[in-house]
Amino acid sequence: MKTTLDKKVSVIICCYNEEQNIPTVVDAIHENLKKTGYQYEIIAVNDGSTDNSQVLLENMATKDPHLFYIEFSRNFGHQNALKAGLDNASGDCIISMDADMQHPPRMLPDFIKKWEEGYDIVYTKRQEDPSISKAKRTSSNLFYNVINFLSDIHLDKGAADFRLMDRRAANVLVNIKGGDLFIRGIISWIGFKQYAIDYMPDKRLSGKTKYTFKKMLHLAAQGILSFSTKPLQIALYLGFIIALLSLLFIPYAIISLISGHVMAGWVSLILTVAFLGGLQLFILGIIGLYIGRIFTQTKGFPPYIIRSTNL
Repeated sequence: MKTTLDKKVSVIICCYNEEQNIPTVVDAIHENLKKTGYQYEIIAVNDGSTDNSQVLLENMATKDPHLFYIEFSRNFGHQNALKAGLDNASGDCIISMDADMQHPPRMLPDFIKKWEEGYDIVYTKRQEDPSISKAKRTSSNLFYNVINFLSDIHLDKGAADFRLMDRRAANVLVNIKGGDLFIRGIISWIGFKQYAIDYMPDKRLSGKTKYTFKKMLHLAAQGILSFSTKPLQIALYLGFIIALLSLLFIPYAIISLISGHVMAGWVSLILTVAFLGGLQLFILGIIGLYIGRIFTQTKGFPPYIIRSTNL
């Protein structure tokens, strides 16, 4: 059985134009992991940054034996950056976090303590920060509500990609191939013994958030399409209900014919045709999204391309 000195902790930090934040977060990780007594490595995944993040990481890595970097050939997205870190981590447990200091490094010993108690996954639930805008809070709540309603998984509100995974759980993600990953959903789906920790995010050290409303919508679509066919079921039920309601026009047409009244309603007819045409296009769009995912998977393209690494 491995002792503390034999076990290794891997920390993955995802970086996209975080040049000003990287030195601070790396120093904070060192400070908090040294006190645990574990061996550790820090893997910084540079997700196609356009600033000097890569040059900075290379210079830091020459002086820091614990620090490693993975440079992507372009921006492949946050989820694929996490996947690259998991694929290349060698620790007995793996902690993932962002490089903007909003995921507090001081919580790392708490993660490890829960892991020592036997939990395979220790994940975090972000508490609402009253200082952020109402629009941001609304979009965040909408994201989790839509995911939970339309998919077959359940995500706790505020569940973040700031978590610890035991090697057994991490290996499940490592063995998953293909792009368009939704790692939060996979974590919920795979099970294992999980423990949630509430946390209040720290203030961003510098820069601005990379998760725009558009990216949140894309992430929600990934979660829904990856774990549920419920949108197709809703489309089926909606089509059935409209077809059933349309049968009500038959008695009206017969009665009008017998009584000699001309059926009026050119405007209502046009509106009905327009509504049904739009509904058909909407349903075809849903089907197209699923077919598009099949097409993407069958191409077999890798989820990311590594340009350089010191691993």
